[in-house]
Amino acid sequence: METAEGAGAAGEADEPRSRFGCASFNQDSTSLAVGTRTGYKIFSLSTVEKLECIYENEVPDVFIVERLFSSSLVVVVSSATPQRMNIYHFKKGTEICNYSYSSNILAVKLNRQWLVVCLEESIYIHNIKDMKLIQTLVNMPTNPSGLCALSINNSNSFLAYPGSATTGEIVVYGANTLSTVAVISAHDAPLAALTFNTSATKLASASERGTVIRVFSIPEGLRLFEFRRGMKRYVSIRSLSFSLDALFLCASSNTETVHIFRLEQLEPTEQGEADTWTSYVGRMFSAASSYLPAQVCDVMSQDRAFATVHLSSSAHSSVCTLVSIQKLPRLLVVTADGQLFIYNVDLQDGGECELLSKHNFFDDHGSTEKGSESAGSEQTISPPSYAATAALPASRPITATLTGYSEDGGAKRGEVIPEHEFASGPVCLDDENEFPPVSIQR
Repeated sequence: METAEGAGAAGEADEPRSRFGCASFNQDSTSLAVGTRTGYKIFSLSTVEKLECIYENEVPDVFIVERLFSSSLVVVVSSATPQRMNIYHFKKGTEICNYSYSSNILAVKLNRQWLVVCLEESIYIHNIKDMKLIQTLVNMPTNPSGLCALSINNSNSFLAYPGSATTGEIVVYGANTLSTVAVISAHDAPLAALTFNTSATKLASASERGTVIRVFSIPEGLRLFEFRRGMKRYVSIRSLSFSLDALFLCASSNTETVHIFRLEQLEPTEQGEADTWTSYVGRMFSAASSYLPAQVCDVMSQDRAFATVHLSSSAHSSVCTLVSIQKLPRLLVVTADGQLFIYNVDLQDGGECELLSKHNFFDDHGSTEKGSESAGSEQTISPPSYAATAALPASRPITATLTGYSEDGGAKRGEVIPEHEFASGPVCLDDENEFPPVSIQR
């Protein structure tokens, strides 16, 4: 899912930001993983009022942490060892395996079939059930930010990544077929953000200029929608995220504004709608499109934001997602100063979103401020974390290992699996009915 990287800053006011490393929503945005200088935490996102920390661990300088759906599989990369990826069963407090690569890991993406590791000039695709290396994509254009997107749909499993270091070309790669399915000329400038919708039928992109966001059909690569984030200045788009029904797309950047765009094509009514100012202007520009310059027509045909959020000036650089919490639409925004903002979204009229609550990751496992309600007396004591109740002592020796893959297989070190993880069948990380992410054979 989407990841935000915190930027260090001097001064007491920016001290939380200096502790913040990264944040990522899991694939269905039911939980949030946060990496810091001292470790990482996983929070449940089941309610608006409370941010419950379900796990925390002391791994120093975490800059990548990704959880697989609601399972206990979590992938962690620390800046202390940036070439190594560690995969944990966090509820048992055990390490499943670890892999090292030839250069720094820039991004890790997960779905129920694949685990994708992105380096600056290569991508490794592993089968998540046994961590065997399936494919290595090499000699790629330089990708210093590790930009890539992996769809979460099993039948339509696609990987998208930059096809050029100088333009906004997108390569759509079929993870199931291990072949390129489309090359999309999406933007003139290099890419800054990519994301698939849940069913992997749409792909949204933004360039480094940050003014235009485009949505393409997958796998055809046809342009479906074009949205203008702004015209006054270039910005750096930090994240793009579709709603579960793919009718809305949210975008956050290094500015204070988060935008929500509507993807639905609205049909005008027979009377009334045809007489509105918007409809009139649209008809006029459609009639003039034959003689106006192409750039002017493109700008005037781009849709503007349906809804917006304005963060405080100190909360620049954020990631966002659109979710349903307790059957109500919510916009979640994580900022680089270590806070989670939860907003109500009016799906009928749009406009400025209402702040419902604000949570801080660094105060008592996520302190809460309510936007429209007082805290009252509804305080409950959080249960102890799995780190405190289920983690094995750090001094416990590893009693069995498996031989790892060779250098040409993409990993310099292999799996490191505690003896009790060996089983005749799949190792279940949450429950057997949900998903067994890793299969271990003797």
